[in-house]
Amino acid sequence: MILAGFEDLLKRTIGLDTASVGSSIVEHAVQARMSVCELGDLQAYWEHVRASQAELQELVEAVVIPETWFFRDREAFAAMVRTAYDEWLANNAQGVLRLLSLPCSTGEEPYSMAMGLLDSGFPADRFRIDAVDISARALARAERGVYGKNSFRGSEHGFIDRHFVRTTHGYQLAETVSRHVQFKQGNFFTSQLSQGGEIYDIIFCRNLLIYFDRATQERAIGLLYRLLTAKGLLCVGPSETSLLLKRNFCSAKLPLAFAFRKSTAVPTASKRPIEHPAKAGHQAPPIAVLAPRPASASIAAPRVAPQQRLGGDQKAGIEDIRRLADQGCLAEAARRCEDHLRDSDPSPEVLHLLGLIRDAAGNLFEAAEYYRKALYLDPNHHQSLVHLALLLEKQGNKRGAKVLNERLRRLDGQERTQHA
Repeated sequence: MILAGFEDLLKRTIGLDTASVGSSIVEHAVQARMSVCELGDLQAYWEHVRASQAELQELVEAVVIPETWFFRDREAFAAMVRTAYDEWLANNAQGVLRLLSLPCSTGEEPYSMAMGLLDSGFPADRFRIDAVDISARALARAERGVYGKNSFRGSEHGFIDRHFVRTTHGYQLAETVSRHVQFKQGNFFTSQLSQGGEIYDIIFCRNLLIYFDRATQERAIGLLYRLLTAKGLLCVGPSETSLLLKRNFCSAKLPLAFAFRKSTAVPTASKRPIEHPAKAGHQAPPIAVLAPRPASASIAAPRVAPQQRLGGDQKAGIEDIRRLADQGCLAEAARRCEDHLRDSDPSPEVLHLLGLIRDAAGNLFEAAEYYRKALYLDPNHHQSLVHLALLLEKQGNKRGAKVLNERLRRLDGQERTQHA
């Protein structure tokens, strides 16, 4: 009964739906804090945490385990850059682009937003990023700006040389990036965000809604709607897309960016041409993933085993399915994937895409099975490894997620050695 009380307390404090992480996570956090407080009795700790705001914060810290890295889901950052240039800058000769990262965890996401804009040549004095998180410990790490190898995943690491200095303690972020980000501690529902006033052109709120129950999700989506400008862009996690489509949002039709706009928002063309800095003599460093690309471009191409390479017609068919999925037509996209698998040889791309579709629809068991099938065909299929690791982490299978993340680190290390 007391454990249920802790679960209810966390729900009222941070909106956590225990079913989304499992009661064992809460129980483990309670036991850990009892040990630190040298309290061997559950009732005694219950009375202590209810009487101490500081200890309640410590319990929240023990439950909220950050899992993030730089440029996680790169296509979302590519969408951010395209939106910033082609829509906002093209229609605003003056003013400041306002961006929000919520929750920002240990800072990798908002710093990625800043690096993406700077590397694309976006004017450094014309954007500002607010980064909010409930964890004081995570924010302290973010403000230090020192990161270890776990924060650098994937195969695109050119940004490290441009924006970090290697030290004995890790990689220190340059001040030219960190000065664009303002960190704030707060609960989504009780921070200054909920008080009104500030609105944002681009919001990253990824993998937060999945931890709320239905009523709390409704509150959160309503707040996100109010925080977003009329033509703004909202990026969420892949498993949260169905939640937005049922409310006053519609797909931004940016493939695999999991991006949305208000249903009434229709991007307008530029009223007059404004020269981009990168086109006016400023040569931004080459960034393969984040440079603005045509709207039809998809997420960084998955690695394909030689025997599974696709012909032109197959590639075109898969791109059509991607567009359907991004527009929210998940049932039709899934049917097209199944038709593709029935009529052609199985490929890791199609299996991974079907896994993403199942993931977005909330069918995590089937999503995991499709990711595993993709990895059976190509054990080094990078995106399947990434998404299966995330799914296992979300389901509380930390051991399984750790194994996959170790495989990813080994794979990335091999690729860096090959390109050295």
